[in-house]
Amino acid sequence: MARYQHILFDLDGTLIDSAPAILASFREAFAQAGIAPACAIDDSIIGPPLTETLQHLAGSRDPALIARLAEAFKASYDTGGYQATSAYEGVGAMLAGLAAAGLTLSIATNKRIHPTRLILDHLGWREHFAHVYALDLFPTRLPDKAAMIGRLLADQAIPRDAAIYIGDRSEDGESADANGLPFIAVTWGYGSLTPAEMREEWQTAPRPERLSELLLAG
Repeated sequence: MARYQHILFDLDGTLIDSAPAILASFREAFAQAGIAPACAIDDSIIGPPLTETLQHLAGSRDPALIARLAEAFKASYDTGGYQATSAYEGVGAMLAGLAAAGLTLSIATNKRIHPTRLILDHLGWREHFAHVYALDLFPTRLPDKAAMIGRLLADQAIPRDAAIYIGDRSEDGESADANGLPFIAVTWGYGSLTPAEMREEWQTAPRPERLSELLLAG
């Protein structure tokens, strides 16, 4: 029997390569606003919540500007742009295998809940996940990923000793630590942790097949 019954996943950079779609929509948002971004729109910006990323790209925290850019981004991404998202090779088979083994799979992502659901439907993955959590899932937005994982565990009465979090960035590992969960860092995504960011207690998986082996081990 697998050691962990509940597998919690990050989404961007862990299960999906969302960079082409996200970057295209950011570029379109700034073009529509007639504003030059303050830094490069490249893979390095993928991962944080939308508002935080827009503030970084705009070099501004002006609420009106950020709201205008956010609406332009959503108009692009949510109405078709998200369809450029692809699954990393082997991830679909991994998820199907874990679900078939009787494990309970969940998503805990910084991505907004609406495009998250659209992408899961687009990839045919919705049935694999018992729970899908995002920072904006509730009327009062959750403050960060650590709080979101904590809310998921509490809402679904998931025992911490039966759960594990899977992600690709140091924030993911730190959020797992904050909730007393073990963490596996996938190294195939664009947010792959550097040796300096890795902590001794964290494990790594270089490919989905290896992640399956780690998760199904007794």
